[in-house]
Amino acid sequence: MFSRRIRILLLGAVVTLGLLGVILLEAPEPTRTVDEVMNDPSSYLDREIAVRGEIVDGSINSTQNEFQLHGSLHSLRIDYMDASVSNGLGDNRTVYAQGILNYIDGEYVLEAQIIKTSCPSKYEEES
Repeated sequence: MFSRRIRILLLGAVVTLGLLGVILLEAPEPTRTVDEVMNDPSSYLDREIAVRGEIVDGSINSTQNEFQLHGSLHSLRIDYMDASVSNGLGDNRTVYAQGILNYIDGEYVLEAQIIKTSCPSKYEEES
């Protein structure tokens, strides 16, 4: 049969190939800007995407669990009803939202599963 050394090398090769396969197959979806998504929203429809943008001032609706995320030219409604939300959701905050882009009642809506907010800068004015 195989010597102990050969068996260990074969086992190491199998484990290495397995880990490499997992990394390649489970590569994360790249984060897109709101403008990038809204320039051609139909290509992202019914797909899981990750979007980064800034929350529009006064758009957070805690009763309906939604807010507007804006880029330079466009905005996108984010529904976070089923999302895990990190602390610090507030106006003018940069947000990462991951979920499924849907077309609901004539409007594109990202139904988020994950919402991550940026950390507040220690140099920002306190309100």
